[in-house]
Amino acid sequence: MGDTHAAEYAAMRRALVLAATPGVPMVADTRRVGCVLLDDAGRTVAEGHHRGPGTPHAEAEALARAGAAARGTTAVVTLEPCHHTGRTGPCTEALVRSGVRRVVYAEADANPVAAGGRAALEAAGIEVESGLLADEAARLAEVYRVALREQRPFVTWKFASTLDGRSAAADGTSRWVSGRAARLDTHRLRALCDTMLVGTNTVAVDDPLLTVRDEDGVALDVQPLRAVMGERGLDPARRVFNDDAETVHLRTRDPHVALADLGARGRQHVLLEGGPTLAAAFLRAGLVDEIVAYVAPVLLGAGRSAVGDLGITGIDQAFRPVVADVTVLPGIDGEEPNVRLTLTSRAPSTPAPRRKD
Repeated sequence: MGDTHAAEYAAMRRALVLAATPGVPMVADTRRVGCVLLDDAGRTVAEGHHRGPGTPHAEAEALARAGAAARGTTAVVTLEPCHHTGRTGPCTEALVRSGVRRVVYAEADANPVAAGGRAALEAAGIEVESGLLADEAARLAEVYRVALREQRPFVTWKFASTLDGRSAAADGTSRWVSGRAARLDTHRLRALCDTMLVGTNTVAVDDPLLTVRDEDGVALDVQPLRAVMGERGLDPARRVFNDDAETVHLRTRDPHVALADLGARGRQHVLLEGGPTLAAAFLRAGLVDEIVAYVAPVLLGAGRSAVGDLGITGIDQAFRPVVADVTVLPGIDGEEPNVRLTLTSRAPSTPAPRRKD
């Protein structure tokens, strides 16, 4: 690997990290994009990432930070620069005006409205290369692609359990099933979504705050929407209805209706944090795209299951998600490690589990 290519490879790695910055409101058609500008020696001149609807795109932010130093640089960006005017102007025009010499991007833009970036750059005399770390960029864009294809928000189901699959003890206590490292990681996960969804029973019994906080317990400036699903009336004094973040009560028990409502509100990524009944409803409806499970080295032997009845009576009907990642989260302050499992809910050809009535 030559020095130039090595520098661009490292810059694309950095751009992917920037693109995944937590706390960005990923609503409607927003994309996660990162950009790094390199000089001829492979040194970083400036960086940028998209911060949400109506804000400068990653390229525009990096160019603004670089100023006159952008001339002659290579722009390494996770997504093909757009060539249309939406909430902001075309990134292609900004790159041309700034005198960028070369553009390297990972993923071509599949959105026909924003397409044509490469052709416009090449027509302006800019050298263009595509496909660097394209697979990594595609995984980053999975939420956007699923939401666009299915015309509903992408759903991540998150839960914590003991080794024997219990989310609470027999007396109902669940604080804390997982360790502090897992709870901190949950806030990282929340910050990557634009909506957190729970059922009315979770609000009535657990009174969660449902905000994103840093390791010191301080709330982030940008908070996801808090959505409560169910027909049951709730005490307005519950913490989820305070002013820390916006909250909506979806008065339905149907997951399809709930996601349609959230989609109409421009929501793109839902983090399902409700109890076992709500999780089972979404699983049986085939509406879980990703599962993130935090498993603690604890045995209870009895208590509440992490998921409710799926209508499965035999092992041949078992719901078998596909493992995408296994990460050990080191314990904090003497705690035992927890294991984080990230799974896709099913292979594309596998039907969702259905109840036998």
